[in-house]
Amino acid sequence: MNTTFTLKALPCALGLLVLAAALPLRAQTAAPANAVATPTAAAPGATAPIGAAPGTEGVVTVPGAPPAANADYRLSPNDLLSFDVFGVPDMKRDVRVDASGQVSLPLIGAVQVAGLTAQAAEDLIAARYEEKYLMDPQVSIFIKEFTTQRIAIEGAVTRPGIYPVTGQLTLLRALALSGGFAPYADVKQIVVYRHGEGGTREQFTYDLDQVRAGQQKDPDIRADDVIVVQRNARRTALRDSLFSDILSTLNPFN
Repeated sequence: MNTTFTLKALPCALGLLVLAAALPLRAQTAAPANAVATPTAAAPGATAPIGAAPGTEGVVTVPGAPPAANADYRLSPNDLLSFDVFGVPDMKRDVRVDASGQVSLPLIGAVQVAGLTAQAAEDLIAARYEEKYLMDPQVSIFIKEFTTQRIAIEGAVTRPGIYPVTGQLTLLRALALSGGFAPYADVKQIVVYRHGEGGTREQFTYDLDQVRAGQQKDPDIRADDVIVVQRNARRTALRDSLFSDILSTLNPFN
């Protein structure tokens, strides 16, 4: 065994070890020019903004989230609705969806609206009023506050975990909550798991490079979605192989 050769190779091998660890970290953590800014959670004990739903203190709010729901947003318990019937000023009021998914309205009482879009709820309530009380009522519903939602983000991200958010959320905004990508993240393999109808589990895969370039729509993220950022298998294997070669060089018993 050539001990002199092994000792001379030690500084070079250590240098390669440091370089191998540093290069992917710098490449992955450099923020792209069009990256979404990472919002920060409210400090412990901070109060919710004026007009926020009860119990949402300390909830992470995504900057830039639209003030109104998308057309396909489904009403949920604790949503606050602004209700109005055109030409009947006394009908105008704010109503909150209760725990059972109902709202209480003048004359017609409780109406089940949870799971409906705002448009579908308008049509249902208008039909109830038209049955006995009004002729061709023009009902309007505006969602003033959204239910607090929770999503899970895991895999190759800086801060995996469960995040509470308010308002509408997209994939880019959701990933910004996790603080960016960890080394060896595969941004072309972002998987979203979702509970579908009838208890089925749906799976969607997105290429974040295409989303950022506008070639693919930035998809909506729903409550209870699980976002998984996969690791790049080839880069991880290359890293493991490089570390193995370096350790073999340092091993005096080879």
